[in-house]
Amino acid sequence: FKIPLISSMIALPRLLVTLAFLFGTAFSFAPASPLLHDRHAVITRSIPRTRSTAVALSASGFDIDNPFNPFKNPEVEGDPARLLSTRLRGCNLYLVGMMGSGKSAVGKALAGGMGYTFLDTDRILEQAAGVSIPQIFEEDGEVAFRKAETQVLESVGGFERCLGSTGGGLVVREENWKTLRTGVVLYLNVAPTTIMTRIRGTDRPLLQTDNPLETLISLVEMRRERYERADVVVNVKANMDVQMTADACVKALHEFVDGNPPVIARFYR
Repeated sequence: FKIPLISSMIALPRLLVTLAFLFGTAFSFAPASPLLHDRHAVITRSIPRTRSTAVALSASGFDIDNPFNPFKNPEVEGDPARLLSTRLRGCNLYLVGMMGSGKSAVGKALAGGMGYTFLDTDRILEQAAGVSIPQIFEEDGEVAFRKAETQVLESVGGFERCLGSTGGGLVVREENWKTLRTGVVLYLNVAPTTIMTRIRGTDRPLLQTDNPLETLISLVEMRRERYERADVVVNVKANMDVQMTADACVKALHEFVDGNPPVIARFYR
């Protein structure tokens, strides 16, 4: 079995990056050695892909063997998160939402319960670039960052049984929705005041303003339409911790599967 190599150009300078994706729950990224003087960099992505086959699904839209929601059917035995994994049949999940909404922490908890591989697009990009996201913003600008972010998302989309935590502004770029729509998109909706409590004192590039809360509220309003394109919306209250939020996501996703009409889904096998 050979993994195809796909090369493409992005505007992020100074970097020659090889993203080496491994199977299972582990993965690694080999950053470039010497910095490039060219204003372009090449990301060579090793993406495991196999033949795609069409799978006919039942009334739940996902799983022909276990179409039951444990929250509505108490007689169904098993952990709700693990049962959700079965019902989704390997379909990827993508968490979207504002910075500080808890996508990474909740994503890890949710993926762990489901038995999914957790991938954080921001952390992948930082590991590949060898610098922090604030540094990328400062040295290369937001446009370059967004282009690199798109390539990372496309790489993550090459997996199945994966839960991807995405950057807060990833939804703004229309082409990213081509990848997001290959899975189920879940929006963590958190009030700006709650977010500010969580991230106060951090170096978020877009909040380096005279009034960070006002800036955050403005960003939320600008992105709201994109966030609300998500298949599932979970409203996160200030008193909800990581596990409570993950549990709310599991319940909401089971309800989504219940309401999904019969479809023919395409999976990488």
